[in-house]
Amino acid sequence: MNIENIKSDFPILTQKINGRDLVYLDNSATSQKPQVVINSITNYYNTYNANVHRGIHTLSEKATEKYEETRKKVADFINAKSVKEIIFTGGTTESLNFLANSLSKNLKENDEIILTEMEHHSNIVPWQFIAKEKGLIIKYIEIKPDGTLNISNLEKLVNKKTKILSLTHISNVLGTINPVEKIIKRAKLVNPDIIAIVDVAQSVPHIKVNMQKLQADFITFSAHKVLGPTGVGVIWGKYKLLEKLHPFLGGGSMIASVTKKTTLFAEIPQRFEAGTPNIAGVIGFGVAIDYINSVGIDNIYKHEQELTDYALDKLTKLDYVEIYGPIKRAGIISFNVKAVHSHDVSAVLDNYGIAVRSGHHCADILHNKLNINSTVRASFYLYNTKDDIDQLVMGLSKVKKIFK
Repeated sequence: MNIENIKSDFPILTQKINGRDLVYLDNSATSQKPQVVINSITNYYNTYNANVHRGIHTLSEKATEKYEETRKKVADFINAKSVKEIIFTGGTTESLNFLANSLSKNLKENDEIILTEMEHHSNIVPWQFIAKEKGLIIKYIEIKPDGTLNISNLEKLVNKKTKILSLTHISNVLGTINPVEKIIKRAKLVNPDIIAIVDVAQSVPHIKVNMQKLQADFITFSAHKVLGPTGVGVIWGKYKLLEKLHPFLGGGSMIASVTKKTTLFAEIPQRFEAGTPNIAGVIGFGVAIDYINSVGIDNIYKHEQELTDYALDKLTKLDYVEIYGPIKRAGIISFNVKAVHSHDVSAVLDNYGIAVRSGHHCADILHNKLNINSTVRASFYLYNTKDDIDQLVMGLSKVKKIFK
């Protein structure tokens, strides 16, 4: 990987923040976009802007063709068996709400849902809504002090009343890579009817996600973390389960016919994509996948692991920095500068052109378990360099000097 060449593909990385070169380390929140993705969106609006699946004129047919090309690219990217297993949504949050609402149609009082203590709020709040409405029970796989999941008593946590197991592949706070395949296998040995959902929003951009190995029944992720536009999400689901799934939204595109009393749904996946979708965003996402493939997802993972090891080595030598999470992790490092609030750390770093995230990262339960109110998070991607990490370390020394 020629990182300088890659960086030159991202126009935003050439700008200066507060008079300094931008060091973008907030990739877990959203990734930057290469020029080819930006161009694809502009080209759509300039040359073939039209609605999809509804017209037989030239512009509509071209838009539909490009839109469906992305569905095929997504299926290939995650090794899905069929394009019919790919549903486009507005993002991971919408995808998880979709699944919670649709799957809950078959749940009854005292049925159980298992989550983990490291889930993003989008994989907790929808289930709490449903649990309150239907009298369901939510259980949590706990986090060990090292930031990994305690699955030693998993078989005791799961029982015949367990209907849903929904968990993240990679923690958006700790970078913990969860053994989801192992967890799902063990859970289904106790209850084969459990529906397993995996949030791969933090893993798909960085490591190869293979649906034929993951053991999940559904997965969810967002385009904007994979160099694509905002406002596009994906649900992958096993086709036999999608056939039983009730649509979350009703309206145009998802119907075959409507009478005064009944509605006949369209074929899968259209029945789950009501209304006019984010056409430009989906098309841009397809180009983003092309870009990722041209670089190679394995190359990206190797590069990020080198950066993570380098960053951990540098940060652990700073006695005023406390790091959270396991040694082996994805390219996410959450930490605090002792006696300094994370927002203050982020503000000082921003003065030096360094973009990091501060707060609870939509993971209150995890932060409460760690007995901290917030953290600073640095997260890496293919265009980051060791020099970026050196700049972060320099910035932290400025924080220490200011708040000594």
